[in-house]
Parts: sequence; C-alpha cells; structure tokens
Amino acid sequence: MDTPLFQIQSPYDLPKLRLLPLREQPAYRVAQNADACNLAELLAAIVGGQNQIEIAEDLLKRFGGLRGLYQAHVAEIGSVKGIGQQTAVRLKAALALGKKLNQDSQERPQIHSPADCAALVQYEMSLLEQEYLKVMLLDTRNRLIEIVELYHGSLNMTQVRVGEVFKPAVQRMAHGIILVHNHPSGDPSPSPDDIALTRAIAQAGKLMDIELLDHLIIGRTSTGYVSLKEKGLGFS
Repeated sequence: MDTPLFQIQSPYDLPKLRLLPLREQPAYRVAQNADACNLAELLAAIVGGQNQIEIAEDLLKRFGGLRGLYQAHVAEIGSVKGIGQQTAVRLKAALALGKKLNQDSQERPQIHSPADCAALVQYEMSLLEQEYLKVMLLDTRNRLIEIVELYHGSLNMTQVRVGEVFKPAVQRMAHGIILVHNHPSGDPSPSPDDIALTRAIAQAGKLMDIELLDHLIIGRTSTGYVSLKEKGLGFS
C-alpha cells in the first residue's frame, strides 16, 4: 500500500498552543497583563515550546499545584517529560524571585500586631517541610531590622540555647525580638516545649533589656498561625 504524500492532522493531535489565537496564547497574555494570567499560563510562558500548555498543566497536576512545585527538587522537575534541566532551573529561579519579591515588598515594615508579623513570614514558612526557628529583630519603633534563621531540621525546642536566640539581637542592637517557628504538620497549636521555651526567652529578655514581644507558630493554611502572646502562653 502506497504511503500518502500528505497526512491530514486531526485537531486533537495538534498542541493546544497551535489551536489558540495569538491573543489567547500564554506569552502574549503575559506580555499584556501577567497579573491576569492563571498559573498554567504563567508556567507555560516560562517553559516555552509547542507543548508548553500541556507541560504546564502536567507540572501542576504532578506536583499538586504551585506549593508542591516550589518544594520539588530541580532534578524532580527536570524529569518531567518536555522539561529538562535548564527549564527546571528557570522554573526554580522564577519561583525564588517571586518569594524574594514578597519578602522585599515592604522596606523596614513596622510590626503592630501578630498579623503584621505573620504576613512577613507566613507564605514562605507555610511551605517548609522541615521545622525552622527564626528570630525577628526590631528597633525601638518596632520596625524590622532583620529576620535571622537560628535552627532548622528535627527541631527540639528543649535543645534551643537562649544565648543563640539573643546573639543576633545583641549584634544588631535590637530593642525587641519576635520568635517564629513552623509546624510542618500543619497544626500551629503550641506544645508544652514551645510554651516553656517562650517563658525562658521572655525571662532572659527582661535581664538583657531585650523584650520578647511575641512567639508565633506558623501552620499550613493562609490563616494558620498562633500567637503565644495573644494566648497568654509563656508570657507573665
């Protein structure tokens, strides 16, 4: 049987990009108004190529959304069909830029409430799979000086050294501090060890004239945090 010189390709065999008018293609939409694009369109514009839409949709499905993609290793992303190492690196870089923009969106923000504090760290810390303990350094007007990571990994609050908590505060001449740590389980409820650490830090702060203003525990959801100061736990 002779092989036909031309094969008629079914629309179902064409990449989705080929079926879209220019104005609906990801790159065009990003150029016009990136804020109006959905996640798949933004990812597709980074991925590029004829199958960019299918690949972007596959990424979101495989990793369970943007959170999972952010947490995935470059090698995991690169193993997805149509991605490769270079595109995986571009994706990780884009996600990291988004995180840094969120961190740098306010210069020297002033902390008036637990909600102000949570807003600075919640997006990043709710994504972490390990437990992290950080300290926020504040000046006399409760403006943020710096956020310093103290510990991470299999964190046992009973092993946290009080001197390590106050060391960056002394170095930066901070007037007050706020402790922040996350519960990767997603439940921000404070444990007895969390409360005991808060009490020890608060008492040491009085001796050093560096006030512990709060201790926040970050969970998984957008409203998932607990202020031990608001709960009256560890503060006398």
